[in-house]
Amino acid sequence: MLNISENSISSKVQLNDFKSGGLLKKTRIRRLPLFLIGGLLLAIIITMFLPWTQSIQAKGYVTTRSPQQRPQAIQSVISGRLEKWYVQEGDFVEAGDTIIYISEIKSDYFDPNLVERTSDQVSAKTQSIQSYGDKVTALNNQFKALNAAMKLKIDQTNNKIEQTRTKMVMDSMDLVAYNTNLKVAQNQLNRTKTLYDKGLKSLTELQAKELKLQSTQAKTTIQENKIINRKNELANLFIELMSVERDYSNKLAKAQSDKQSALSSKLDAMANTSKLQSQLSNYSARQQFYYITAPQAGYVTKALKKGLGQIVKEGTDIVSIMPASYELAVEIYVKPQDLPLLTIGNTAKLRFDGWPAIVISGWPEASTGIFTGNVIAIDQFISDNGYYRLLISPNTEDKKWPEQLRVGTGTNTFMLLKDVPIWYEIWRQLNGFPPDFYKKTDKKSKEVKRKAPLKSVK
Repeated sequence: MLNISENSISSKVQLNDFKSGGLLKKTRIRRLPLFLIGGLLLAIIITMFLPWTQSIQAKGYVTTRSPQQRPQAIQSVISGRLEKWYVQEGDFVEAGDTIIYISEIKSDYFDPNLVERTSDQVSAKTQSIQSYGDKVTALNNQFKALNAAMKLKIDQTNNKIEQTRTKMVMDSMDLVAYNTNLKVAQNQLNRTKTLYDKGLKSLTELQAKELKLQSTQAKTTIQENKIINRKNELANLFIELMSVERDYSNKLAKAQSDKQSALSSKLDAMANTSKLQSQLSNYSARQQFYYITAPQAGYVTKALKKGLGQIVKEGTDIVSIMPASYELAVEIYVKPQDLPLLTIGNTAKLRFDGWPAIVISGWPEASTGIFTGNVIAIDQFISDNGYYRLLISPNTEDKKWPEQLRVGTGTNTFMLLKDVPIWYEIWRQLNGFPPDFYKKTDKKSKEVKRKAPLKSVK
């Protein structure tokens, strides 16, 4: 009864005197707390034996699996001055569409006819190469002509030498004959003188023999002088032969030197031409870099350089672009102590920022608003932040990831491991033990084939 009156009847009426009042008081005061405590303990004990899925929790963000599908900045290959924008932030561009136009700022490229004039220089150098080539050909022909003339002159001199040698042989034979005649004349003179002394020959005959002897001696002397002249002539021919060889050797060496000089000039002209052609190609290619184009289809996200007239250096980021088509993935970082528990193909539950979800990490089946993925890559070296990086791709067998999901969205990830009782998980957490690691093994044991025993040989 509620005590809401100032007039109390507790001194006149005692509830314990009534059986119903006593039972009511005893039940409310003594049994209800016991039932509550007992029920709570029973619920806790039952809960402790419920299955709990162990997991490794990590945070990350949405990215793309292919590097070429990630957001990228577009740079300028050359230094220049911003002249005109062709797009706005948020515009969709196809591959090759012009984004911005820049003008030249280096004085070496101010000439508007730079390409044409460099082309003229290349043409002039090309003609110079042709001229040097013709000169080399002419000197080569001159060398051949001099070589042929040298051979002809040498042959001519050798023929003269042979002729002189032949004349020397003939003169030597004539000298032998003259010497024989001289001996005969000397004998005839001696006999004639003897006969003259005896009076058998006249003085006239004796003088005739003396005259004949003198004539024969004169002819012999002339023939000897003639042979000496032949020897001198032969020596002169040998000197002439050496002179011819020396003269033509000098001419051939000069022609060869001129040829090598012309060839060197030709090669130098070819090198200069190649250099000019390289410059011409560079100038032509540089003019194409004035228009900065989109490398692939995507959306212009942010202009990093603003306005007109701003100077940009080569390699400077100008605008960022997000590819239109991409394959999403999640990049997370895990502790080194958890890395041995993970392998390629592990299942992961994902909760994306901005998508409402109710997550119970130990009961993934009871969670709502979460998505499923599989581990596709694990780094082989540790990152600068002291963690290992993992990539998770969508699970094609489960529901698709949201189409509105964008690169850079934050993610909470739960890497599912082994199912254990809740009491074991609480005990593990209190003691700081790592999650249980296990691998599925094939329970079917392979039967061992046994060979029949060999029969004993008698």
